[in-house]
Amino acid sequence: MAPSGPAHAAALLAWYDVHRRLLPWRAGPGERADPYHVFLSEIMLQQTTVKAVIPYFGAFLARWPTVNHLAAAPLEEVLSKWAGLGYYARARNLHACAKAVSARHGGTFPDHEEALLELPGIGPYTAAAIAAIAFDRAASPVDGNIERVVARLFAVAEPLPGAKPRIKALAAALVPARRPGDFAQAMMDLGATICTPRAPACGICPLMAPCAARALGDPARLPVKAAKAEKPARAGVAFLAVRADGAVLLRSRPEKGLLGGMTEVPSTPWGPGGAGEAAARHAPLAAPWRPLPGAVRHVFTHFALELRVWRADLPPGAAAPAGTRFVLPRDFDREALPSVMRKVLAHGRAI
Repeated sequence: MAPSGPAHAAALLAWYDVHRRLLPWRAGPGERADPYHVFLSEIMLQQTTVKAVIPYFGAFLARWPTVNHLAAAPLEEVLSKWAGLGYYARARNLHACAKAVSARHGGTFPDHEEALLELPGIGPYTAAAIAAIAFDRAASPVDGNIERVVARLFAVAEPLPGAKPRIKALAAALVPARRPGDFAQAMMDLGATICTPRAPACGICPLMAPCAARALGDPARLPVKAAKAEKPARAGVAFLAVRADGAVLLRSRPEKGLLGGMTEVPSTPWGPGGAGEAAARHAPLAAPWRPLPGAVRHVFTHFALELRVWRADLPPGAAAPAGTRFVLPRDFDREALPSVMRKVLAHGRAI
């Protein structure tokens, strides 16, 4: 039986009404979703788990309860609150979008995909998610969970990412005229709780009957993913300068590029071969640098990084060179320190 038609949408919505996940950004039954909550959660959830996002979502709402509050915040403060959540371009996009919504739309989110797509940092998925969930538009957001559900429903054998356009079209054809926002969230919940990557619970799935992958006997095989290329390796040296009062020398990275605008321990460029013998010329100041045993390892989206840490202990009155600043450990939480830099500080026993 083809997985389409009102009966299958009704079955999924009936299941959702009983088994929906209780999430802090999700409106209750019969309630209208807050577009700002949907926007904030969707940006945070990109490439991040629900469990990791929940505390950050609460902290952001407590600090910036509306999109206008977020728009008025300094970017440095937003980056600081985001620190640890990863994929930091999302924080810059979040802030830029908030400013645009505040300036162009008076703090009210547009309610159609086309207008949402004109906002900075909003791509096709996020526009569809906001339009569907916040405004009940017949939009079709396709996240990883929905992608998996649709691939199995229709037994899409073409490997990802090549299959994405077909899966997107198939998902759009499933959207019902009634309750499209709840339908989108039901599909997300189905993928997160029943149609899981491994050992899907087909016996209790509300879409068990029309599922083509189940009929074939091996739903966990789908979706097929093309083999990933091995991540290239980069290396460098981080210079941990610690003053006698415990303050550490830090600086801000350039606004654009990897970890743009974030706080870092000064380091050499990160390259395929590391800095090698030339590392010392990248030191932020003249000091008795000593290499520490071991290394800091961190995996980014497109490469794996290994940083050796050189430490220098400086007298109390040491001055920070131009473009850097000394920061006491008690003030680290005010800095936008990404996870890799917190690893460097911990490795050098500065925190």
